[in-house]
Amino acid sequence: MKSKKNHHTNERITTALLLAAGTGSRLFPLTDKAPKCLTLVNETSILQRLLTSLMQHGFKRLVVVTGHLEDHIRAFLASWSRKIEIEYVFSPLYKTTNNIYSLWMARKIINEPFLLLESDLVFDPSLLTDMLYPDRIAIARMQPWLNGSTVTIDQSNRVEAFHSDAACAPSEKRYKTVNIYSLSLSSWNRVVERLEQHVSEGKVNSYYEVVFRQMTAEKALSFQAVFFDRKPWYEIDTIEDLASAERMFSPSIPKVVPFHDIDPYGFKKSGLPTLGTAEKGSIHAAS
Repeated sequence: MKSKKNHHTNERITTALLLAAGTGSRLFPLTDKAPKCLTLVNETSILQRLLTSLMQHGFKRLVVVTGHLEDHIRAFLASWSRKIEIEYVFSPLYKTTNNIYSLWMARKIINEPFLLLESDLVFDPSLLTDMLYPDRIAIARMQPWLNGSTVTIDQSNRVEAFHSDAACAPSEKRYKTVNIYSLSLSSWNRVVERLEQHVSEGKVNSYYEVVFRQMTAEKALSFQAVFFDRKPWYEIDTIEDLASAERMFSPSIPKVVPFHDIDPYGFKKSGLPTLGTAEKGSIHAAS
């Protein structure tokens, strides 16, 4: 049942939704016996880094959509249950669906504004400061080695359109999505309606950005951009990504090793230790 509480758009968000159901196949063999979010980045797991960031910003509730090796996630989070309220939603079709289905699975348990995060992100905790209010999207300027979903924004830094890749006209400026969003309750209710439509039609193997793209084009959803360029952030999909992330982030939390505008193909030039080749290129750093 939906909450009847009136959530104002300037109300600080204290609930987070973490999508952690996937198998993390591109990180195999690390994800053979542990879920992706428990991958260690310099001795500290992705999940612990995320939790630390949420705790620093006063989050009170965490909802986790689980799937692959969910018992490992529950075991790890057991020690955090006295610090933050933790609830779980298990996605039984995690092997054959994508994150659009994981988001849909949370429709009955989320009844308030919330922060949406993916479980493969590491970032400087201070970057969340401007994401603590509804209907915002984390973005970063494009770099030649980045790929994936992008957005264009207007002069007021509101998202005009979502795009499935980085290709664009020379006159068009696009920004990379960081895969962190905040949603008001009214926006979430509209998103749920669209998710229901996709799932009922069997469209469960795509990303939830498909829904965001459609709704933004129809002006049924609006996001204010929050720029993540001032401090490091990183999306870990592959072994190469992990090696690159370990160059960026120190073992201690939240201290971050400075990493300014370094091309992932040029680590030898930078003087940083070379642990592997950052072939995919998910480098995101502040200038």
